[in-house]
Amino acid sequence: MNDDIKSFLRDLDDAILRGTPERRKRALWHATDLLIAGRYSNEEISTFGAIIERLADEIEVNARAELSSRLARFDQAPINVIHKLAFDDSIEVAGPVLRESEQLDSATLVASASTKGQPYLLAISERKSLDEDVTDVLVTRGNTGVVNTVVNNSGARFSDFGFLHMVKRAEGDSILAENLGLRHDIPRQLFQQLIAKASDDVKRRLKDERPDMVDQIQSSVTDVAGELQSKFGPASRSYYVAKRVVTAQHRQGNLNQDSIFEYARLHRIDEVTIGISLLCSLPGDVIERALFDRNRETLLILAKSLDFSWATTMSLLFLGAKDHRLTAQELNDAEREFNRLTVETSRIVLEFYQSRKSPAGYDSDAKRQPVVMQ
Repeated sequence: MNDDIKSFLRDLDDAILRGTPERRKRALWHATDLLIAGRYSNEEISTFGAIIERLADEIEVNARAELSSRLARFDQAPINVIHKLAFDDSIEVAGPVLRESEQLDSATLVASASTKGQPYLLAISERKSLDEDVTDVLVTRGNTGVVNTVVNNSGARFSDFGFLHMVKRAEGDSILAENLGLRHDIPRQLFQQLIAKASDDVKRRLKDERPDMVDQIQSSVTDVAGELQSKFGPASRSYYVAKRVVTAQHRQGNLNQDSIFEYARLHRIDEVTIGISLLCSLPGDVIERALFDRNRETLLILAKSLDFSWATTMSLLFLGAKDHRLTAQELNDAEREFNRLTVETSRIVLEFYQSRKSPAGYDSDAKRQPVVMQ
């Protein structure tokens, strides 16, 4: 540290110890201007930070808010000062750095979003970019204004949990439903859940804005329903035999991943459908559709929620594929998506599916005809 800087910092220390409030404020702005205009070592920046922090403790809210605004876009701002400003009890002080400072990492933003009030969450939701850990907290704790702001933020990234939580919140909230449906990163199966519960006006607007997604879902539902009708038709005697055997296996505690893998390897579609239906507590028609849906997302989620291995999941993919064949590229894409999923998040999605189905339908053969999942 050069002698001029040392001398100047001693003068600042003297201003803190002996100066009047007005002298301290002038010292703060002088130190801030000098810091922003110069090029300093990490040690010098740290020293500036210690002194600016002490000066900031001695000034009123309006001056701290101005300090926050001046440092929010300064990439070399002392981290200790930025953190102190971010957790200030006044949103006028905390707001600028929460919205703009690149010095705040995701852990700090999560801490703020987890403990502070809605104005703080709103400021965070307006940042240029947001990691999944942060948006998880925002969509869980945030009010309507926060959630709609973050869902409209193109720089915000969402986990499957975050998307799922917003889909649930969008029920009865047409503005959020539309904003959520317009995001191009929303997973297809969650877009499907969203549009199933949306109002007619929202469905119409989303069809105008996202015709690719809506038409793809409608085409998939039509194709799968027709394929299931032709494959299965009314429940047959062999189906009832399979149901009796697999149900007994389940009651004895012997229905597991190994059972499903063996049934899939032998192309025993009824046994696989009934087995996964019992393990997932979902109606058989939902499992049938997941097996034969060419998109395969739902099947991957169900397999991951059961903590199946990739080998077992791959056997299910081959079972549902046309002529039981898949290309190497299709397998690579599916494996990459399967590895991206987590058991915890997949189980949350499974619970969402379960909440949309009446438990009375699990053992009802009268409901075995293909039904579109709502």
